[in-house]
Amino acid sequence: MNNIQTTTLEMRREFNVKAERVFDAWLNPEMMKKWFFTLEGTNKVAQNDPQVGGTWEIVDHREGQDYRAVGEYLEIDPPHKLVFTFKMPQFSELADTITVEFVETDTGCEMTFTQVIHVLPEENWTLADIQKALGEHHDGTEHGWNLMFMGLKELVETGKVSYKG
Repeated sequence: MNNIQTTTLEMRREFNVKAERVFDAWLNPEMMKKWFFTLEGTNKVAQNDPQVGGTWEIVDHREGQDYRAVGEYLEIDPPHKLVFTFKMPQFSELADTITVEFVETDTGCEMTFTQVIHVLPEENWTLADIQKALGEHHDGTEHGWNLMFMGLKELVETGKVSYKG
């Protein structure tokens, strides 16, 4: 059974700044290296070509190991919508699709984050194994983004990140 399975993670966050500021934090390499999959102190690479078809790369060094995340931009509509792929080649060649949408509010903006998570079942997995793996990927991914979004909020609202995860 080599059918790729998917689960969808959706998260919402409120920010007390305009959507342009939060949108920029997703594309500006100097801001990305402070919150996106990394912290400034552990970041080794933050590269970005923010145009449709352009790519991004983050390399974070944790516990003696490099972790690399890469992707390609599929849609960029400042400051409303950003769609890109996300993969970590050392773990899987499957690329998830992430959509980030922004809506102005009275106090700033609301960000809606959606990630379509891909899981490739192993040959001998049962339906229960697949469901368990999808749940674990969903929950682990949500935990990671929760930590990152704490840093993102602090960065866009105060200009710095003190949260260390």
